[in-house]
Amino acid sequence: MFQKAFIPYKGYYCTPFCRWQGAFANENSLVLGAETAKRWFATKSYDMSEFDYTFFGITVGQHHWFYGGTWVNSMIGLQIPAINIMQACSTGTTCVYNAALAIEHDQMKSPICLTTDRLSNGPHTIWPNPNGPGGEVISENWAMDNFNSDPVTGLPMIQTAENAAKKAGLTREQADELALRRYEQYLDSMKDDRAFQKRYMFPVEVKISKKKTVVVDADEGIMPTTREGLASLRPVLPGGIHTFGAQTHPADGNAVILVTTRERAAAMSGNSAPVIQVISYGFARVEKAHMPMAPVPAARMALERAGLSIKDVSVIKTHNPFAANDLYFCKEFGVDFNSFNNYGSSLVFGHPQAPTVPRLIIEGIEEAVMKGGGYVLITGCAAGDTGAALVLKVN
Repeated sequence: MFQKAFIPYKGYYCTPFCRWQGAFANENSLVLGAETAKRWFATKSYDMSEFDYTFFGITVGQHHWFYGGTWVNSMIGLQIPAINIMQACSTGTTCVYNAALAIEHDQMKSPICLTTDRLSNGPHTIWPNPNGPGGEVISENWAMDNFNSDPVTGLPMIQTAENAAKKAGLTREQADELALRRYEQYLDSMKDDRAFQKRYMFPVEVKISKKKTVVVDADEGIMPTTREGLASLRPVLPGGIHTFGAQTHPADGNAVILVTTRERAAAMSGNSAPVIQVISYGFARVEKAHMPMAPVPAARMALERAGLSIKDVSVIKTHNPFAANDLYFCKEFGVDFNSFNNYGSSLVFGHPQAPTVPRLIIEGIEEAVMKGGGYVLITGCAAGDTGAALVLKVN
């Protein structure tokens, strides 16, 4: 349980998420993340000398990513060290956890959690194969090959969702109903000229040419969803409960969350701003090829460390690449799927890996502020049948 780690109110942003092969498809995600962060910092009155470290989250290789966070810092204008963090879908959770840990032990003053990824045009890697006949090599399509085969089990991620669904007794009808509800919740974030999204979303500038720049200020590639449309889709796997409408899509984007002490958070936020505290962290790994089950024990650990039950939580946000994630969560915690993931979730707005959970964290904070405060639980699964969770408190 943390005592000293705080997030300044509005000390965060998330860009729009673009469905892969969209507006961000040709941008180096490190450069795009750095340029966007630099523009965002320019809108703030922060003392930039206060920032002393960057936890840089990225999962898909890009040109020059060997230098990673230090290169990003230099592009922003910060001459501070950084560490690259990669934990698949839990990358953002792990960045915030490590930043909070550093604050808790007085090792840092104000670390930056900057996460960015581009699933579009992923690298096609080649590895030496000394035993390959005729000089053949081992090749890998970074994104698709890993989505489709866990080296531990040889199974694709969609199969882990079907395994979890079968074990929990989940149905196609439930999956479709949940997918429709998640789309309706996303539409709530679009009401009143996207009022909710505009509380945290920061536009991205994409250079089309030397003379032309396009501003992307809203999510790109959201698929309209209806009950009839979902019912017409075939399962991805024969006999399964998941269609393409009941799972997420790869995306591109970036996000920043600042973590610091109570005093610095108050100074950055303003005296009358809400107080946002990082309370606890949880983690888990479940049985092989049952990835969507992992958020549950991770959430239980985070709640237990915080001395809370699920009934004490005001806002729940889950990374839900498959409908089975939320359906299993509901069954284990005894909650209604209509009661959480308000205003959006990765099932609908997409999954650019590293920035996915930061967006959920930010949306959770903003929803809690709108409710007048409370505890926020963020949880989700990650490759390798793992899960991670955070509990925040908003006053």
